[in-house]
Amino acid sequence: MDATSNTRLTRLAELGSTDRAALDALLDASKVAHIALVRDDRPVVIPTACARDGDVLLMHGSTGSGWMRQVAAGAPVSVAVTSIEGLVVARSAFESSMLYRSAVLFGSCTAVTGDEKQAALDLLTDHLIPGRASEVRASTPKELAATLVLALPIEQWSLKVSDDWPEDPPEDVDGPAWAGLLPLSASYDVPVAAPDLRDGIDVPPSVRRLSGQVQTPKPPAGT
Repeated sequence: MDATSNTRLTRLAELGSTDRAALDALLDASKVAHIALVRDDRPVVIPTACARDGDVLLMHGSTGSGWMRQVAAGAPVSVAVTSIEGLVVARSAFESSMLYRSAVLFGSCTAVTGDEKQAALDLLTDHLIPGRASEVRASTPKELAATLVLALPIEQWSLKVSDDWPEDPPEDVDGPAWAGLLPLSASYDVPVAAPDLRDGIDVPPSVRRLSGQVQTPKPPAGT
């Protein structure tokens, strides 16, 4: 099977994009990727945290995970990321759909090692909570040894973007049903301190920036 057969779109090809900048924007906005592979002669799909680092997609997990070790050894994978950004409300159920950006990447991963491993873990941490890596203690040698970091080259991929209005036929446009777009927005809520947090420790700047909160008190004991 040639590489283009993986990335050639056969349905709704008009939504396809070859814009690498658009792919990077989706990857940079994504927190979770789903890795698909064949394990013990069966297909499996595993969700995991992800972050883009230039021309590779980083993912990580435990060295005790069999699928992680298999992928680190070079097993072929496909990796999907999706951002749902609203609903397309058409005048019929058939034409109704979603506003989305979706990409599938293909290839084989390599394990990140040495000093690059810590840098990759810091990047993953800061991708989830920008600035957090500098606020927490350094990983211990034991923690680093227990963690696998995978790097997938961003070379074979397909991208779809749905961002247009409903495509209702004229007879439905003349009908009584409403049509339009229902955008979706996501935001973080007020941070809640851990029950065992010591007194006097404020919400860190990284968390405050994400939540938009200046400070939040520790919840009462027993909650």
